[in-house]
Order: sequence, then structure tokens, then C-alpha cells
Amino acid sequence: MKVHIVTLGCSKNTVDSETLAGYLRANAMDIAPSAEQADTLIINTCGFIDQAKEESINTILEAAELKRRGMLQTVVVAGCLSQRYADDLRKEIPEVDHYFGTEAYESIIKALSPDLKYALLGDRIVSTPKHYAYLKISEGCDHPCSFCAIPIMRGAHRSVTIEKLVSSAQQLVASGVKEIVLVAQDLTYYGLDLYGQRRLADVLRTLSDESGAEWIRCMYAYPSKFPTDILPVIHERSNICNYIDMPMQHASDSVLKSMRRGITRRTTEALLDTIRTEVPDITLRSTFIIGYPNETEADIDELLEFLDKQQLDRVGVFSYSQEDDTYADILGDPIPQEVKDERIQRVMEMQREISRSKALQKVGTVQRVLLEEQINGEWRGRSEADAPEVDGDVYVKANGVSLAGGSFVDVLIDDATEFDLFGATPTTSAPGNPQ
Repeated sequence: MKVHIVTLGCSKNTVDSETLAGYLRANAMDIAPSAEQADTLIINTCGFIDQAKEESINTILEAAELKRRGMLQTVVVAGCLSQRYADDLRKEIPEVDHYFGTEAYESIIKALSPDLKYALLGDRIVSTPKHYAYLKISEGCDHPCSFCAIPIMRGAHRSVTIEKLVSSAQQLVASGVKEIVLVAQDLTYYGLDLYGQRRLADVLRTLSDESGAEWIRCMYAYPSKFPTDILPVIHERSNICNYIDMPMQHASDSVLKSMRRGITRRTTEALLDTIRTEVPDITLRSTFIIGYPNETEADIDELLEFLDKQQLDRVGVFSYSQEDDTYADILGDPIPQEVKDERIQRVMEMQREISRSKALQKVGTVQRVLLEEQINGEWRGRSEADAPEVDGDVYVKANGVSLAGGSFVDVLIDDATEFDLFGATPTTSAPGNPQ
């Protein structure tokens, strides 16, 4: 059996698909590089916001059409969208052979080949470029955010043991991974279920000492009750990136209260001050939701003022999406999409100027860059300030130096835009370059 997996949505879904691929291969199934080369297609769906749901449904419909035309034998739908809406999907798209929820590895294997002695063994098959990989340290979420359906789809928070995380990280590094990106619905909640206390600092310290990774990066850190004991660990460890992704979602107290975020603007700003004091060269990334039901023009003005004051390095925005069965569902979706779009444009216009200013400050500096691929004679890579898939790039002229993807080089920055940096290598590579 040749199986191709289509992964939609976030990096947590990427890890799920990679884990499933390892289990499938361990059970004598081939992983096909494309749907055209497969007889079975598994779609790992996302159901986070309307746009993600639409993409998932369109992908399922396309797969159903391929099956009708005889180009696929079996279609399997799994993941977040299927977790929430399996019954509806079965009625609307009956061509799909099986619907499963999240992390349904054993059930999928049994459905595809019932005669196999299913064993949930096998190495995860990393689908990202070989020099970086995501490491999911926990699953699910216990936060009561009014707009979010993740707890409905993913369940309660469940931490992975530190011992298993170290083992997984060591396997990734042994396979050639240089950068490990820690992901979860909320990194900062780690350990409360297993150990009775937040232990993200211990995870970072242990992975820094024992994984062998050259970069360790933190994504998705909830701001309320943020464990500040991780800050000295980040600052002191050279292989932990001075980078935190902290989804703040808004800056207006009235919106934050209705969102049930458990934090105020003042508390957020105090936390940002603490982070910058403890880790002076930290890169801060955040995301914000625009168009929440009770958001007013005054709230947007406050958000703009907050961004202007805080000068965050990276910002992403989402248009509010009404989600069934969430606390905010009863509020409806009263703000027209054109108003949301106009507000998003204003926010991003301000942030582009902030990002451009910060990028230009790096001109003349030397940045350590992890190279990814060669494009038209120059290399594309990322600095410590750039997370994969969501942040900017560094474009590097080789300057006569022999370079290779997955290696680290020092780059002298000579130009910048709001998102990307440009530079050239000196005559020698950075310390730690494996080449």
C-alpha cells in the first residue's frame, strides 16, 4: 500500500503527520511523495478558523473527486476538522472511506490494513527540511479562551515526559537536525499535569545540555502566568535562541476580558519589560485577533498605540472567526468583514514600519545564519530572530565561500527590508559549522 499524507494547518499537525508516517512505514506501508503516486490519501485537517476549515473541505472534495475518477482507492480524513465535524462530513462527503479525529494512529493503521499486527513503533518521518524539526512537548489545552475551539478538538493539556522529549530530540539531531523548534498549544503550561508545577525551564535546560541541537527555539508561549524562570535559561544558554513567540491576541482590557485571556494590558507590558530586562537581545513575536465581537474603533486605536510603544519584532494578525460551542459563540460575529479587513490593514501598516526600522538597525552587523537552499546563485537562510515558515529570511551571497544547506555561516548584513535581510559571507564560516 502506498500512502500519501496531506498536512494542513499548524506545526503541531506537522508533527502528528510525521508520527503517523513513521507508524505506517513500520507497518509495511510505503509513504508516497505525492497523491499521484499513491493509492491511499490521508488528509490531516485543520479546523482552527474559517479560512482553515475552507481549505480543509476543499482538499477533501478534491480527494473525493480523484477517487471518483479512479485515481485513488482510499481516502482517509483525520485531524481537527474531522474531530469536530465527522458526522456532518460523513453526510456531506460520503466518498471518504474513513473519518478519524486527532492522534488516531492506531485506528488509522487498523482501518487501512486490518490483517496487520498493528504496532505503534517506528521512527517519525520528518517532512521539514532535514536541518530543522518541530518537537511537540505537550498536547491539548486547559485555557478557557472564549474564541478558541482547540480544547474541543485537542482535549485537555497533556505533557510529554522530559525523558521522552530528550530521547526524541537526540534522535532528531542524530538524523541531521540542527534546529529544534518547541511547539505546543501552550509551552508555558508544561509540566502542571505530570509534575504539579510548570517545568518549561527544566525542559529547556535539559535539552540544551543533552540534545546536541545547535538551536532550540520556543513557539506559542501563553502570556498569563508566564514562567519567568525560563528567561535566565534562555539568556545563559548559547544554543537556545533568544526568541519567544507569545500570542497576545489584543491590547484592550475590555477585549482581553471578554476573550477570557486572564491578563491585562498593564500586566502584559510589565511582562514584556521583564523579558527584555532578563534577555536584552530577545526577539519577540506575537499574533493578534482583529474583529472580535465587542471590539470598537477605540480598541483598535489602543492596539495601535500598544504596538507603537512596544515595538515588537514580529507580528501576525488573524481575522476573528466565530467558532461553534465556544464561549464567544453567543456574541455572534457582528463586525462586517470589510471593517475587519480595514482594521487589519491599519495594524499591519504600522507593524511594517516597525519591522522595517528594526531590520535596518541590523545593517552593518554580523548575523549567524542557518542556510536552507540556494536560489539563483545566492543562499536563503534564517537568523536566530527568524522562526521557520512564519518569519523573514536572510539572503546570502557566497562571496567565494563554499556553502551547503543545513550549515551555519556568519553573514555581514548590508541591506534590509521590513521582512528580510541581505548580506554576504566573510571568508570563513561561523564556529560550529559542520562543513
